[in-house]
Amino acid sequence: MRLRHVTPAFRTFCGGDALSGLTRELDRAGATRAVIVTVPAVLANQDAAERLQAALGNRLAGIYDGVVEHSPLPAVEEARKFLAGHRADVVIAVGGGSAVVTARAASILLAEDRDVRELCTQRGADGSLISPKLNAPKLPQWVVPSTPTSAYAKAGAAVRDPETGERLALYDPKIRAQGIALDPVIAGTAPEGLARSASLNVLSMAVEGLLSLTVDPLADALLAQAIRTVLEWLPRLAAEPGATAPRLHLMLAALMSGQGSDFTGGGLAQALSHAIGPRSSAANGTVEALLLPHAMRFVADVVPHRFALIADVLRVHDRSPEAVVGALQAVLGSFGVPARLRDVAVTEDALLESAGHAMDDWAITAGPRTPSRQEVIDLLTAAW
Repeated sequence: MRLRHVTPAFRTFCGGDALSGLTRELDRAGATRAVIVTVPAVLANQDAAERLQAALGNRLAGIYDGVVEHSPLPAVEEARKFLAGHRADVVIAVGGGSAVVTARAASILLAEDRDVRELCTQRGADGSLISPKLNAPKLPQWVVPSTPTSAYAKAGAAVRDPETGERLALYDPKIRAQGIALDPVIAGTAPEGLARSASLNVLSMAVEGLLSLTVDPLADALLAQAIRTVLEWLPRLAAEPGATAPRLHLMLAALMSGQGSDFTGGGLAQALSHAIGPRSSAANGTVEALLLPHAMRFVADVVPHRFALIADVLRVHDRSPEAVVGALQAVLGSFGVPARLRDVAVTEDALLESAGHAMDDWAITAGPRTPSRQEVIDLLTAAW
């Protein structure tokens, strides 16, 4: 076996004193003008706002609270202008995945100072997807999350053009966050339903990461433990929505899922949820989990041996792909995941358009089997 596994530098602080760890890191870096990128709901919690203010002190140069779900381009452009106007030297995303993505994307646009369509992943002359090299230095990023999201660990940022429905993917390793501070008060600001949906994304990404052609036991260990953690703590979140421990454990699962899948790649359910999610009444994580069994069946013939890894985590004796998919479907059902796309208000007319957008998603090429457009349409139709 040959293996190359390079772990990016990343610092994790968790617990009641996590924000003091962030303070020390900003001191060490000499940061003096921190800008927070967030949604109003997080800082509407007085305790959360006061904890952030106490941690940042006079370093806090401004708060951009215009983050919108799915990171639409107009909001990202506003955030870019805010960073420039407040002369930010460090960016702190406070909130969920949209806050993290908006902070990263705005920082890329600020540094590169070009139109987003010159910077995003595009199809080359041979039809392959190509991410342009983005050479400008980027502002350091930190994350203080309110939900579990694999976005903590990623180096990409995808924004949505509301005029065309396109998902514009930006990729730059320099924009990867330097770390996270898992604060129990801020972790408690997200509604239980949002934390649940985000955890379903964590689970789905970890499952698809294990169904990879990549042989990397280190990544497999992260992904398997992410699944175990979600299976243990998501029911506890439902039982005790206000409790801190389930949220913090699910956030650690998100970090493991994000870091592990960096080495194994994305998957079909992920790409399809990116396209379908904005056209549904459910959050992306729920849509991704709904599509996951269909995506697993699609790759079963290519990586049948990898299903044994998931069987071990689920404690399923029968390691055949169909048995593993069935066991996972039962788990998803117990978590309240709908069975059909029509159950989350996706119209049949949206399937063709969504298939077209999915084919331009980088994640669709990262799985063990890349589908044709017709195969994507067939899969979405089966899920509908």
